[in-house]
Amino acid sequence: MTTSLPTIQLGQSDLHVTPICLGTMTFGEQVNEIDAHAILDHSLARGVNFIDTAEMYAVPPRAETYNATEIILGNWFAKNPGAREKVVLATKVAGPSRGMPWIRGGSPDLTAADIVNR
Repeated sequence: MTTSLPTIQLGQSDLHVTPICLGTMTFGEQVNEIDAHAILDHSLARGVNFIDTAEMYAVPPRAETYNATEIILGNWFAKNPGAREKVVLATKVAGPSRGMPWIRGGSPDLTAADIVNR
């Protein structure tokens, strides 16, 4: 079953997103990959087209799960041809690494190059 939800314009961009955004911060820590894929499948089938992630996910941030969320999302996109074109994928950088050496090599500074190169 595929459902259509209303969308709203994202700021002044040309992007239109559902007012519900699927947060993925627990994917790879509290939520394993199989369950995360089921959640993503269900959300897309219900019409959610807005997914949020970040470079420091999974949360709580640990070196062992760093990038786990992005890997899970990438694997889901690979298993679901055409899904990437249906969603707006929002991401963000963590800012200063705050004592987490696995984020950008532990650099306390955040530069424009860090953002562009991620």
